[in-house]
Amino acid sequence: MKSVILACLAAVAVAAPQFGQPQQQFFQGPPVAILRDERQDQGNGEFAYTFEADNGISESRRGYLGAFGQSNMEGSFRFPLPDGSFAEVRYIADENGFRAESPLIPTPHPLPAHAIEQIRFAEEQRARGITFDDY
Repeated sequence: MKSVILACLAAVAVAAPQFGQPQQQFFQGPPVAILRDERQDQGNGEFAYTFEADNGISESRRGYLGAFGQSNMEGSFRFPLPDGSFAEVRYIADENGFRAESPLIPTPHPLPAHAIEQIRFAEEQRARGITFDDY
């Protein structure tokens, strides 16, 4: 029991800040100025939010009341990439889920021709009223 207490005290002593030592900074680089930060909230699920920093980071979001009482959102954000260009993502989050659009988001490979034919055939059967029992 004494060894457990001694180990705990040693851990606290090691974790304590060292006075006179420079503190490690998590972010390197110059400070970032906030150019714009506007927020509006109606309190009923409707809101608007816009943020912009001088390093090119920005976000704009609008919320509106959804069909089931939830707050739907649509907006965009952008941030600088290491090559100096900017990444931008536009999104919608509503009853149909979250959908994002950006040239940087990977897209799946196109379906092979036989899979497209199977989907077409299944849709044709469904349109004619053909159903299959699930077991």
